[in-house]
Amino acid sequence: MTERIGLDGHPGGRPTTAVGFIGLGDQGAPMARAVGESDHDLHVWARRPESLAAIEGTPYTVAGTVAELAARVDVLLLCLRDDSDIADLLDHRQLLDGLRPGTVVVNHGTGDPTENVAFGERFAARGVAYLDAPVSGGGPGARARTLTTFVGGDRAVYDRCAPIFDTFSRLVVHMGPVGTGQLTKLLNNSMTMSNLKNAADMLRIAEKLDVDVPALITALSVSSGASFMLGALNTEITPDLAPHLQTLMRKDIEHFADAVRARGVDPSELRDRGLAGADSLVEAVAIVAGRADGS
Repeated sequence: MTERIGLDGHPGGRPTTAVGFIGLGDQGAPMARAVGESDHDLHVWARRPESLAAIEGTPYTVAGTVAELAARVDVLLLCLRDDSDIADLLDHRQLLDGLRPGTVVVNHGTGDPTENVAFGERFAARGVAYLDAPVSGGGPGARARTLTTFVGGDRAVYDRCAPIFDTFSRLVVHMGPVGTGQLTKLLNNSMTMSNLKNAADMLRIAEKLDVDVPALITALSVSSGASFMLGALNTEITPDLAPHLQTLMRKDIEHFADAVRARGVDPSELRDRGLAGADSLVEAVAIVAGRADGS
């Protein structure tokens, strides 16, 4: 049996680090469960109390306010939709008022690298460290605890938090200073959506040729034409889920384009292919599901 070591260096099965979590959505809730089921002491705040049902059976403590949660924890993980949600915590929910110097705040959501640098500066002014650590793998990866976590920020702070990230990640990579985690995630997303465009184009042709699409995907899954997106269609990405993911993909590809332009590089070609891939998602899933009309 492997003995777990907490961040404070004390061995044993008891909780050793107080970890806060905000954002108990489809991806965040299983991440929080992974933290709570490890050696860490999980504390949560939820905008909607019904969100707590997603971590039922996991040891945790509920905080009544964001500031109360922040005051209790050593590391605070955020898994929110966008940068605007973090701004709301800072500007309207007194997050900064609760944080103690030496606390670490980690952003696991996908956002703008420049905005995340600005967040880091606001936290640093209060003696609080900040990591931008977006994840890849979505809800299925979070439930399987096989996410990839891209981390930007101080290396010593990363080393301190790495055991927490390990609870829900297959791979954790330190990319550089604050902002580079987001840049890496956006580059990853641009590849994901470009690959989706390729898969959708191929599926449209296969359908017109009356090729057996499920058999085709099985064959390609172990061939040079394999891709994560092709394998995810109608498995991890179901017809019911596709419209919601399509909206997120459109948002993410524009985040990517904005971030690249801000650094003096033209993203147009990759942005256009990625957007076309996002726009093809619902149709591609429908083809694989045998409902080519998308209904």
